[in-house]
Amino acid sequence: MSVTVVDHPLAEHLLVSLRDRTTPPPVFRTLAKRLALALALEAIRDLPTVEVAVQTPLEPARGRTLGDLVAVPILRAGLGMLEAVTELFPEVAVGYIGLERDEASLQPQSYYRKLPPVDDRHVLVLDPMLATGGSGSAACTAVKEAGTPASIRFVCVVAAPEGVTRLQGDHPDIPIFTAALDRQLNDHGYILPGLGDFGDRLFGTE
Repeated sequence: MSVTVVDHPLAEHLLVSLRDRTTPPPVFRTLAKRLALALALEAIRDLPTVEVAVQTPLEPARGRTLGDLVAVPILRAGLGMLEAVTELFPEVAVGYIGLERDEASLQPQSYYRKLPPVDDRHVLVLDPMLATGGSGSAACTAVKEAGTPASIRFVCVVAAPEGVTRLQGDHPDIPIFTAALDRQLNDHGYILPGLGDFGDRLFGTE
């Protein structure tokens, strides 16, 4: 499984502002959406396309389009990345997976799952933080249990080595796309240097 760290000045610029503890929630949401846009563009870079014909106002033209896409944010923090994908691809199907981490065991607990058909479709699993990898792995397992997708890609803002190792071990077929591979996890399972609790900062619930 590959890990792609998006190498773009805009991604670096946006990530620094997201890390900044003084960035208020309204600005944080805007920056998260813009960074998610850059990450999504990288994640779909090598997806297969199909040739189509359209009628322009003047004459027929041929071009290529992407196949069917499904976006699956992990609730709740993944919602901060979803709007960028739906704006890029208005016809994308959207599923939701609700997972919360048990603070004692650091293991994910499922509380909601609603997925569209995934057979032969390209699935983007969206979760800003790949920390322990438990939630990411559980979400990818849920997608596979729902059918046989053409591909699954995991898209996150920041990843920890521990999370990458877990996801690689559980799902070696799923590539990871991230804006940064950070140093490590602390004793509470938070990414260092990271950017804090993404969901709390996104929704102003700190």
